[in-house]
Amino acid sequence: MRVYLPLTLPALADVLREGAVSPAPVHGFAVTPALREAYASGDEEELEYVAMLAATRESLRMLRADPQAPRRRVVLAADAEATWIAYDDEPAAVVISGPVPFAALASGHIDDPDAEPDVAVAVASIVAADAGDMDAEFAVDSAEGHELAWYATQELKDFIEDLTLPGRRLVVPRIAGVTGPDLGH
Repeated sequence: MRVYLPLTLPALADVLREGAVSPAPVHGFAVTPALREAYASGDEEELEYVAMLAATRESLRMLRADPQAPRRRVVLAADAEATWIAYDDEPAAVVISGPVPFAALASGHIDDPDAEPDVAVAVASIVAADAGDMDAEFAVDSAEGHELAWYATQELKDFIEDLTLPGRRLVVPRIAGVTGPDLGH
């Protein structure tokens, strides 16, 4: 099953350093029976987009919890066995019982720098948007107007190595156990 895993840029650096999305259980978003029921008219591609959008919203919540993280949403797409769970009325929510190894990742999706101002406003607004505030929802929708850029898994290490956080560099000395597709080409 294709699962969309929300992260932040520092969390992505941790994944690259550790060679897996962890600790378990790993929460993500996927096309579930509940999502199919909620969007009866959508095809598979549309439903995957909805699941990924749910992951981008969760990335906003993660950014809210990490004030030092750059204001860029991160979602990793992975192929993993997941179990549908019901939480926060989110029909796409799933849980993966163990860590997700780097080799199971299919791609990375990350905001471009020009999205940062809108993402910063969305991060500040996400709690109110979750509570139903229409103005806050508009702010979150503005961030969602920015499409995330697609990255092949082998590009993620170079992407992270080029980033700098205030007062620290995100260094990924090696990727443990990486045997993903096209690595070394």
